[in-house]
Amino acid sequence: METPTDEHGKLSEPFLTSSPSKGGFRTLPFILAMEAFERVAIVGITTNMIVYLTGEFGMETATAASVIFVWSAATGFTPIIGAFIADSYMGKYPMIGIGTIIGFLGMILLWSTAMIPQARPYCDQFNTICEAPTIPQLLLLYFSLGLISIGAGGIRSSFMAIGVDQLDERNNSHGFFNWCYVTLMFSSLIAVTLIVYIQDNMGWKMGFGVPVMLMFLSAVAFFLPSSFYIKLKPKASLLTGLAQVIVASFRNRHIALPSHAANEVYYIREGSMLQVPSEKLRFLNKACMIKNPQEDLTSKGTASNPWILCTIDQVEDLKALIRVMPLCSAGIMLSVTVNQGSLMVIQAGTMDRHVTSNFEIPAASFSLFMMISVVVWIAFYDQIALPLASKIKGQPVRLGLKQRMGIGLLCSCASMVASAFVECTRRKIAIEEGFSDEPQAVVHMSALWVLPFYVLAGLSEAFNAIALIEFCYSNLPKTMSTIAANVNGLGGFTGNLVASLITSMVDNVTKKGGESWVSSNMNKGHYDYYYCLLAGLSMLNFVYFLVCCKAHGPCHGENENEAENSGIGDHESIDDC
Repeated sequence: METPTDEHGKLSEPFLTSSPSKGGFRTLPFILAMEAFERVAIVGITTNMIVYLTGEFGMETATAASVIFVWSAATGFTPIIGAFIADSYMGKYPMIGIGTIIGFLGMILLWSTAMIPQARPYCDQFNTICEAPTIPQLLLLYFSLGLISIGAGGIRSSFMAIGVDQLDERNNSHGFFNWCYVTLMFSSLIAVTLIVYIQDNMGWKMGFGVPVMLMFLSAVAFFLPSSFYIKLKPKASLLTGLAQVIVASFRNRHIALPSHAANEVYYIREGSMLQVPSEKLRFLNKACMIKNPQEDLTSKGTASNPWILCTIDQVEDLKALIRVMPLCSAGIMLSVTVNQGSLMVIQAGTMDRHVTSNFEIPAASFSLFMMISVVVWIAFYDQIALPLASKIKGQPVRLGLKQRMGIGLLCSCASMVASAFVECTRRKIAIEEGFSDEPQAVVHMSALWVLPFYVLAGLSEAFNAIALIEFCYSNLPKTMSTIAANVNGLGGFTGNLVASLITSMVDNVTKKGGESWVSSNMNKGHYDYYYCLLAGLSMLNFVYFLVCCKAHGPCHGENENEAENSGIGDHESIDDC
């Protein structure tokens, strides 16, 4: 993996010999500006995309939601692929550069669907009657969305890492990470307010034209200080090492493992603290077992073929990853519930969104309250709740990681229950007011009733997502910190795919008996039933989480003997998880 340190933990030559004219804090504002412009552009079009697809492309609500789920999944997964390619083959600078260009081209193509009438199906001026989109029109739309996802993957995979590369031993990277978080949050707030406002009030030509300019500025901000960047060359990726263990253990599957492990039997990396592999997932130990020293090792003591013989460290890295995967998978259902925000946009659009007689909140801007709830809860938990509880108890108090993850899952379940209740009430009012055949009619019910969903969804993210990253950091080796940092992205990718699958299945099954639960006409459909289904699945997922907690056992640091027996010596422990 690309790194500025050598195997002994000392700073490597690129940092020590780099010219003072390279890197440093002066390059960071350009990197942050690049990501800020990109984030505002993509979040801005994502938040309101379901309105564009249903209104301008005449898609059914279920179809539009599935398209957004798949697109969001691709946007969440491409940074993982981008990180692998950047670390192993291309390098961070070329990856980000190509990402900004591809993302810019994707934005232009998406903008063209709004600018060119022939690029989208014909709809009347009220968007009540639309022709079905043609195959070329859909291909243009999907190709543009695909390019945007690829561009986002190139940028998001490496922008933090290249920022850290600019810092030498005299600089502190913690401040950079803090500024990254502030930048991402502030950019998202602008996207769900300003960009959505432009789309709602100035139309899609301007609403997509502004993100095009933002992506152009993102590319300019990144390339402007190119001569000042420190550009590290790519090295072997951790993912390659994990793949080598899988391949080697399969190739050596017929080898019998010794009954009593001896360190001369296994391939040990120079300087490693691990002398023998752990007994858990014992079949993987075959990957690091030396069969014939003359054939398996070179004259320098290294493996002749790393795809046949791996180090104990590689084997234990894969074991640690497998051990945390079940608990991490419990977060997939949380992503499914949180991603229902696209449907909430349509729901809020049929409710009274006026704050004053002259101002109403754009339907897509309600996701702002999810971000606010995350920030407010984190500040309250760290600065008020924990100090107060510790003062009352007379000793340090905090919720364990598994407890916080469980609370987050319960909050996601509660968000679906709240959504079902609100939708049931909204639908009843719409029918009573005679709007059964008018899905775009505004009912006499305040849109503020959708806030419980956004608040509870924000709390689920604040509890579960942050705790999940901490859990992975505490239970995975330090060498796997990049994987721990991308756990949420992988969960979001899988959650979007699952959400798309559930929506499609519900639509196909329920419309056989009449109106689909997720009908384009919310007043005839039963989105309340759909939300109840998700609430039930969320509760089953919580039970699955409890089973995984039981099977996982204590975290590293809870039981010293267990930690010693695991054979993993490079984990940072958390006392209670």
